[in-house]
Amino acid sequence: MPHTMTPDGIGIAYQVRGEGAEAPLLLLAGQSNNHHWWDSVRDDFHGDRSTMTFDYRGTGASDKPDLPYSTELFALDAIAVRRPRCRAGRRLRDLHGRAGRPAARGAPSGPVRALVLGCTSPGGPHAVERTDDVRRSLAQTQPGAARQALLELMYTPAWLAANPGPYRTLGDPGMPAHARRRHLAAGNQHDAWQLLPGIGAPTLVVHGTDDLLNPAANAPLLADRVPGARLHLIPGARHAYFEENRAVASPLVLDFLTTVPLP
Repeated sequence: MPHTMTPDGIGIAYQVRGEGAEAPLLLLAGQSNNHHWWDSVRDDFHGDRSTMTFDYRGTGASDKPDLPYSTELFALDAIAVRRPRCRAGRRLRDLHGRAGRPAARGAPSGPVRALVLGCTSPGGPHAVERTDDVRRSLAQTQPGAARQALLELMYTPAWLAANPGPYRTLGDPGMPAHARRRHLAAGNQHDAWQLLPGIGAPTLVVHGTDDLLNPAANAPLLADRVPGARLHLIPGARHAYFEENRAVASPLVLDFLTTVPLP
């Protein structure tokens, strides 16, 4: 598996799939997850373009230093994997950030032609936080209880009944404990409020109306803060809208990307 190096010396594993003449699409997984997050829907984007994924530091085949992590550093991970493709003559111009805190951090660093921010928040004091009930459900100590709570925050009961797994959105099972703690701390410290007005790329904000893990009220905050951003709420969708509601979400993203002219 190919690797690239970040400016602070971390080896980041990346994966390229598909072919196409259109601008490659960089897919960012949710924090504490590896590139397999996208396995179930990745082929949806391969009609006219290739896709690239990567493993954040602390996940997958990337380095896992026991040092402080941050969404700024996760954005450096994304920027690092864009560089090899730029040098190869295929500029990575489109970012699709599911749980897109690093996408919001990295977008002002260019070159980014278009940006999709999925079920994320601005972070910091301006964000709408999950409720105490949700926090308590994720902190349960009974075997399997917290995992089941997370599943129900990701997907509706009907979808879970029809799709018994495996599930790729519950965190990288191979992460060492120190990396999991570092990812959690990075998410808790995230605050991109001051950066959002500096995003110059056309931006689509997507969120499920029934998302309690990252409350849907964050979506209009982002859309209002990013200049010219479009907002699309998917009725009834939970946090993993991109998978359960792929029949809506994937065409929505592709249609948005086709409206953005090449530079």
